[in-house]
Amino acid sequence: MSAGTATHAPPSRDTGDAAYTDGTGTFHPLERRLVAGHTLAGETVISVDACVIGSGAGGAPVAKELAEGGMSVAILEAGDWHESSTFTARPRDMMARLYRDAGQLVTVGVPPIPLPLGRAVGGTTLINSGTCFRTPPAILARWRDEFGLHELTPQAMDPFFRRVEREVNVSRVPAHLAGSSARLVLEGAAKLGLSGGHLFRNAKGCVGSGVCAFGCPTGAKQHTGVTYIPRAWAAGATTYTGVRAQRIVHHGGRVTDVVARSAAGGTLRVRCTHAIVACGTLLTPHLLSASGAGGASGQLGRNLSIHPASAARAVFDEDLDPWTGVPQSAYIDALQDEGIMFEGISGPPDQAAISTPRSGAGHRELMLAARRTASFGVMVHDTGRGTVRRHLGQTVIRYDLHRDDAARFQRGMAVLADVFFAAGAREVIVPLAGVPTLTGGDTAPLTGAHIRPRHVSAMAFHPLGTARAGTDPAQSVVDADLRVHGIDGLYVSDGSVVPSSLGVNPQITIMALATRLAYHLLGQAPPEHEPVPTAIA
Repeated sequence: MSAGTATHAPPSRDTGDAAYTDGTGTFHPLERRLVAGHTLAGETVISVDACVIGSGAGGAPVAKELAEGGMSVAILEAGDWHESSTFTARPRDMMARLYRDAGQLVTVGVPPIPLPLGRAVGGTTLINSGTCFRTPPAILARWRDEFGLHELTPQAMDPFFRRVEREVNVSRVPAHLAGSSARLVLEGAAKLGLSGGHLFRNAKGCVGSGVCAFGCPTGAKQHTGVTYIPRAWAAGATTYTGVRAQRIVHHGGRVTDVVARSAAGGTLRVRCTHAIVACGTLLTPHLLSASGAGGASGQLGRNLSIHPASAARAVFDEDLDPWTGVPQSAYIDALQDEGIMFEGISGPPDQAAISTPRSGAGHRELMLAARRTASFGVMVHDTGRGTVRRHLGQTVIRYDLHRDDAARFQRGMAVLADVFFAAGAREVIVPLAGVPTLTGGDTAPLTGAHIRPRHVSAMAFHPLGTARAGTDPAQSVVDADLRVHGIDGLYVSDGSVVPSSLGVNPQITIMALATRLAYHLLGQAPPEHEPVPTAIA
């Protein structure tokens, strides 16, 4: 260092209670640059530097960063723009509006597993739990060893994580907003010596409405539709809603156009130098395949990992009103090395009615006790892999739960039952076929059961890997910079590039990789100036 030169450490960023609950300082652009697809009849031709296909965790960050870096940007979104003020907090209303296929997307396999995805500006970030974890260092090490992604070290990714976390205000859920289920579970875990705590989420001004999965009615959840997209608009980007990309045109190994169909039946042709596919893990393979791209290795649409999840319920003597507070607010990570994470789950009564096991009189009995019922989730770092393909115009997701993952569910449910009993539960209900209601602290009917995949009742989240990144074109779809092998200007920025399951919620990983891609395309150095969080997951 030359004389007189000084280095300055980045400032710090508060991630405590005040940061989570302070709703001031949100960004509102002077102009909403929205074009609705139902107004686009006939043929519309536009020219931009970059066309970003998708507005979720992968698309919105790269669109915003490219626009702020001086590129002209068009964002194509198959869903619609929704005002927070129109969110009713009723699952039966919002699922039809905000979820792809009204939340009825299900895998084909044993067992069938619902896989909910968003379909709106903001993508799945609009309806997810809001839980934020960085990519675990062990996973980054695996990517370096198995896929040649040597530049993805924790140190190299840190500036991008910090930038994303500031943009969406990642901060810790305060104890007073965590809800009764979280309180009881953490109390039970502490009695058993199991490590846990309150989760970090992308929220600002949260009041614990309890309906994160159905559109935050207060606008507190900092999904990409209220963070990255408005800043992209302010930098000149335009979002086209109600348009579905049909193919990406490329000649001589270089992208030239993106062709989309509008809700009015018209054609939108986007002439561009860069096309960034951010349709999501389940849809990106189809668009690439329809465009004659990404299929040379035979890996496109394969290597699908999901995050199987289920929940146990426990009935207590006290009223808990479990629908108040943040639904996913607490965790237990004591079994993370075994591929098991425990994360909170709760919601309004009609959501509980949909997800509560049993039928007939048994279901009625559980619902009558809903006010006294706590629930908590078990999430499994999956072993199995699936595929995504198109058949008769429909997306078909083939996935079979691995027997080792069924064993993890059994193990996780047994530990969770012990936690509930330690917290004073009267009875515990687990979603494993053949296991009766557990009472009196006795988990033997569960631990002694022979649980197979078909016995597990589960949902899944966080699909990843169907266009995975890697340096070997024979084993991957995109390279280390997320460029589709063999085609200049064509990139993928969503969960499909993530080369393996993470074991934790992936939205921060996807956003950080998207930000890194944008910096690469702009030729800029990593944002080392970003503030350092006072604490982070």
